[in-house]
Amino acid sequence: MSARKIIIDTDPGQDDAVAILLALASPEEIDVLGITAVAGNVPLSLTSKNARIVCELAGKANVKVYEGCDRPMGRALVTAEHVHGETGLNGPALPDPVMTLESQHAVDFIIETLRSHDTGTVTLCPLGPLTNIATAFTKAPDIIEKVQEIILMGGAYFEVGNITPTAEFNIYVDPQAADIVFKSDVSIVVMPLDVTHKVLVTKPRNDAFRALGTKVGKAVAEMTDFFERFDKEKYGSEGAPLHDPCVTAYLIAPDLFSGRHINVEIETQSELTMGMTVADWWGVTERTPNALFIGDVDADGFFALLTERLSRL
Repeated sequence: MSARKIIIDTDPGQDDAVAILLALASPEEIDVLGITAVAGNVPLSLTSKNARIVCELAGKANVKVYEGCDRPMGRALVTAEHVHGETGLNGPALPDPVMTLESQHAVDFIIETLRSHDTGTVTLCPLGPLTNIATAFTKAPDIIEKVQEIILMGGAYFEVGNITPTAEFNIYVDPQAADIVFKSDVSIVVMPLDVTHKVLVTKPRNDAFRALGTKVGKAVAEMTDFFERFDKEKYGSEGAPLHDPCVTAYLIAPDLFSGRHINVEIETQSELTMGMTVADWWGVTERTPNALFIGDVDADGFFALLTERLSRL
């Protein structure tokens, strides 16, 4: 089979960085057409910088990076320096990027790319707030039917919220954008907190990254060394959950994951539950299923895949 053509839409973030590295290490399965940056974990100027830092870390400076939306569609930007540090990539000491940003806006790149490819041949992989994707769908609704699939990290069901009592960060930052995407009728696969909190970077797993003895292995180990302090303190967990790499791992090895095709609605009205993914896991409504909501993962298989792929860079 030919490599799957994807656009990575991202707000790096240590876990975003690992997701990008996994994609760039897997050219047999994944053809990265471009990386689009969005404001989220940190402001846009840093997410677009971090995306380029990660490309250069991977030795893939030929990958094109585009800067997108610097704020949500209808709300003030909320960021997560308390998790990721002031740069978004705290942990390793990585040099500023040499590669430059593309001049085209990320939204226009998404639109142009989908229009220039055959229907059903480009997958969108959002790792952060859905602002760029929803803006593209609103600006050019003709592209919606062109999308092969959207595989995203966001939301929760049993785990509920990590930024509010009811909302996961990516959805909460721009719930209006998420609402547009989930109502688009595009095939959607969701990696919620329920799954990502099952792929924890325990000490043996992080030691395996460091033992690769490469610049990439060392950087990933140092990223998760920093990243994990938040989750250990908040949840008492064994290590950092690698949220976003679940998206790229699914592209490579979907059999590692299992879930249900259910209806997911986004709360956009109540400030109390703003950004909640109302996931009808038990089928108690008559609402039409609109997303494959992943519920479980083979964590050992996930880390075996990730470690092996990182060793290629």
